[in-house]
Amino acid sequence: MFPKYFEFFNSVKINAGENALEGLPSELNRLNVSKPFIITDEGIVKVGLLDIVLSGFNDSDIVIGAIYDKVPPDSSIEVVNEAARIYKEQNCDCIIAVGGGSVIDSAKGMNIVISENTNDIVKFAGHDRIKNFQQPLIVIPTTSGTGSEVTLVAVVADKQKDKKMLFTSSKLLPSVAVIDPRMTMSLPPVLTAATGMDALTHAIEAYTCLQKNPISDAYAYSAIKTVSENLINVIEDGKDAQGRLELAVASTSAGIAFSNSMVGAVHAIGHTVGAIAHIHHGMAMSILLPHVMEYNQNTVGNLYAKLLLPLAGAEVYSSTPKEERSQASINFIKEMNKQINTICGMSITLKNAGVSEEKLQEIANKSLNDGAMVVNPVDLNTDDVMSVLKKAY
Repeated sequence: MFPKYFEFFNSVKINAGENALEGLPSELNRLNVSKPFIITDEGIVKVGLLDIVLSGFNDSDIVIGAIYDKVPPDSSIEVVNEAARIYKEQNCDCIIAVGGGSVIDSAKGMNIVISENTNDIVKFAGHDRIKNFQQPLIVIPTTSGTGSEVTLVAVVADKQKDKKMLFTSSKLLPSVAVIDPRMTMSLPPVLTAATGMDALTHAIEAYTCLQKNPISDAYAYSAIKTVSENLINVIEDGKDAQGRLELAVASTSAGIAFSNSMVGAVHAIGHTVGAIAHIHHGMAMSILLPHVMEYNQNTVGNLYAKLLLPLAGAEVYSSTPKEERSQASINFIKEMNKQINTICGMSITLKNAGVSEEKLQEIANKSLNDGAMVVNPVDLNTDDVMSVLKKAY
């Protein structure tokens, strides 16, 4: 049944496929900018991915204004302020983000600082507090998980308070997303797995949270099917260019879905796990997903049942009794996690991921303050979160 009212918005131009990067100069020309600031991280530079991007400008008159490659695994207030300062000093007129979620979040964060002319990004945290239009932003993702290239969300860490701040605004949507399979070919198996499970979590939560709508459902459903069909193969064979492209497009589709529908308790708890225990976000998603699904099952089991088809395929779906399909979907994800663990060693419990048991209560307490908890299909209190954490531990 359709909701009585819903909104759907995505203004990002998407260029996807082989050699998509070669179109960068024409995109800058279309945006009427010519001095880009490139933000990335040292790992991207080390493996040569930045060189691939820069080669796209070889036959153009574009002048790179500055390259900032100091983004850490988690974006922070200090990073966005420093990047914004260099942008202004070099008189740049647009931003190109080359990287995963932290780089893209940093690009969005520095854009807030620049466009709002502020040194205090904290006061813009929350929903729709950004007033000014942002600088043109082109995003080139190097993972297939965050979907940040098409989302209106940014996450920036406040290290002094040991928490992650969430920023949401349609003004944060990038101008262009460039999806080129060359940018994910060097991603190691464990990161391929973690980011792929992040995309899957985005899609499943988008399909089941309170703010879901029929258009976001279509993107989420497609993403779930594509991740399920390709992730294991790409973990095993990272040079599968077609598989890499399909995972990248699935991540983008999931990003479009949850940017409109939002996510839920998996992300609320996962954000807090990341802030307190500093484990990879995608790994946290993978570990927590089936346990939160089991908590939500009594309310949205009918939706989980429908997802058995894109997850496991027509044969499994048709041979599974209707009343067992919801749990079968959850079991499929548990088995997927075990298979990933066997292939590349990615942890499937919080304990093995290095989370201290003494930190669980703090995680439970702080998770309730995360905005993603609001649209989870089932309310959770501190005891409920602790129950989920203990099962995931």
